[in-house]
Amino acid sequence: MTLSTRSYNSPTSEDVLVLVHGLGSAATAWKPIIPALSEKFNVITVDLPGHGESTFDPAQAMDPQSLALLVRDSIKTNHGIDEFHLVGNSLGGWISLELASLARQNVKSVTGLAPAGLWLAPYTARYPGSAVANILARGLKVAAPYIIDYDLVRKVGFADVSPRWKELSKEICLDATLAMATSAGYYPAWDGMLKKRFDSQISSDIPVTIIFGDSDKTLPALDCQEKTLAPAHAKWIEFESCGHAPMWDWPQQCIEKIIETTGIAK
Repeated sequence: MTLSTRSYNSPTSEDVLVLVHGLGSAATAWKPIIPALSEKFNVITVDLPGHGESTFDPAQAMDPQSLALLVRDSIKTNHGIDEFHLVGNSLGGWISLELASLARQNVKSVTGLAPAGLWLAPYTARYPGSAVANILARGLKVAAPYIIDYDLVRKVGFADVSPRWKELSKEICLDATLAMATSAGYYPAWDGMLKKRFDSQISSDIPVTIIFGDSDKTLPALDCQEKTLAPAHAKWIEFESCGHAPMWDWPQQCIEKIIETTGIAK
């Protein structure tokens, strides 16, 4: 299969930046940082299988390594591009790390925003709360545009994702709710992570930056942020008052770190 992608072309740059979203999310999650990044890069967003505008094919392998190669091949098929910088959030961060390991000739740098896969021990089953967000989003799908402004609704839906949930725009909240509610690939992608973690090697000539928030409840520091699994040359950064989606909580800081990681001139 080929993934749905969308491009935002810079008027001056030839550098390509590919953005890969997380589990139960979609390319719409990147809206807060796309305008600024597209001034510096030709930005391409990807919808993973069964997420956003990409269909779900039951025959598609959903483990992070298979998804990494699918992202690479879809960029080539849709845009004719062989080399690019990568930015990934959560599962998208894990996929980005895997692609840098599997295809060093294609990846110029990696910025992982709260990347999954860096856990002390692989999960052998979906963690207990994995279905809650999906069920909640499905239940709120129709009513969300009318009730998302209420603090209680926002708190229930986003307090575990962001300590700054009150400040998230209505657009971010609606996009995230719709993405989760319609993600046919949510459980297959979750199952594709079971009994696995990122433990591959990445060449030291590929710059890698890993960013976690100090308030990440989805992938807490205690057991999901194992630094020894990251490439030895990776920069590891912690954002204060930040949850599982740094591009929502601190978009400008994310933009700066992405540009810094790519090594292009500001």
